[in-house]
Amino acid sequence: MTVLRNLVLWILLAAAGALLAWMALGADHGRVLVRYGGYDYSTTLVNAIAIALGIAVVLGVLWWLLGLPFRTWSRRRDQQSRASLGEGLDALHQGRYSDADRLLARAVQEPHAEPAARVAAAHAAHARGDLSRARSELDAFGERHPASRAIAAAELALADGRPTDALVALDAPAAQPLPPRGLALRAEAMATSGQAAQAYELLGPLRRQQALTDAELSAREVRWAAAMLREARDSNALASHWEALPKQLRTEPAVAAAYADRAAALGWDEAACKALEQALAANWDDGLAARYGSLPLGRPEHRAAVCERWLQQHPDSAPLLLSRARLSAQARQWQQAEEQALRAMEHGAGAEAWELLGDIRLAQGDEQGASHAYANALRASRGDTPIPVPRGPAVALPPDDPGLV
Repeated sequence: MTVLRNLVLWILLAAAGALLAWMALGADHGRVLVRYGGYDYSTTLVNAIAIALGIAVVLGVLWWLLGLPFRTWSRRRDQQSRASLGEGLDALHQGRYSDADRLLARAVQEPHAEPAARVAAAHAAHARGDLSRARSELDAFGERHPASRAIAAAELALADGRPTDALVALDAPAAQPLPPRGLALRAEAMATSGQAAQAYELLGPLRRQQALTDAELSAREVRWAAAMLREARDSNALASHWEALPKQLRTEPAVAAAYADRAAALGWDEAACKALEQALAANWDDGLAARYGSLPLGRPEHRAAVCERWLQQHPDSAPLLLSRARLSAQARQWQQAEEQALRAMEHGAGAEAWELLGDIRLAQGDEQGASHAYANALRASRGDTPIPVPRGPAVALPPDDPGLV
């Protein structure tokens, strides 16, 4: 703006100079008569224009001199405000919240520094536990800077575990359309408040606005997809969410586990098994292998056969050995189940394997062996060394005994 103003001034001066030169070189210079207070003042037009320009220059210089103290004071105040803002932000970063509050209180007096200073002051007050001061700082915005106020209010609400309040702040009409940071906070608040499906739908806008890095978007995509599947109220919603996911995302361990858990709860045993099998075929994960044997699903013979094939590729996987032991126990193959549980212990299965061994011994009627195994499960969970348990004889239960479930 200053460059443009100077350019216009120089153009006007050049035009005036050209006009004066033309008139000075001309034959007729014209006459100007000024009558004031009973006196007549006469001169040529060229002289009159020169006098007028001289008076304008003098008045301009006087005006500049009169405004010099005010401009100096304003520049000094701006410098102090910027210095207070910078020092206040640095104090906030270093955790000196009282110093940050004092410095930022000076910076909020300047309109151009108010948004950053007031938001930082609210964060400083929240960090030291002064929630009322944090709210008052944001309320002081009034109708100014609605987007900055909404984002700051949402950040503080999410930090306090109040996602609904965060959504209320971000949905304020004055704050629309939300900037990238606000959109990211809105999606996070939705996911936290049990609206993961709506949060997942915002991934496209978040990616277009570059609100998050690619790594952050990928992590949220997995997390929100898994949460969306867990929140499915019925089988139709679960199937709709699952089919809408990209095929690559379905093989993510967290997503496949969420779908399998919900499908098992709805009685979709075959769908749950298929999802886990496809995910493990694409990306082997010990957690999914453990889930494959621990979920209350049917088809024990099929799952046992699948585990046998997997054991050829992953013979040292403790979770897979533990799943195979559970399936053998469900089939009442006690000796095989015990051997697999012991192998799982050798590969670091720990307390869970000892607990399963206790169930196996108890199902065989070996109460003493079961007691020893349960005690070792407790020792293992505490990090203590288990006590060896002698191998007991397998006891054949009557056919009507429910055995181990």
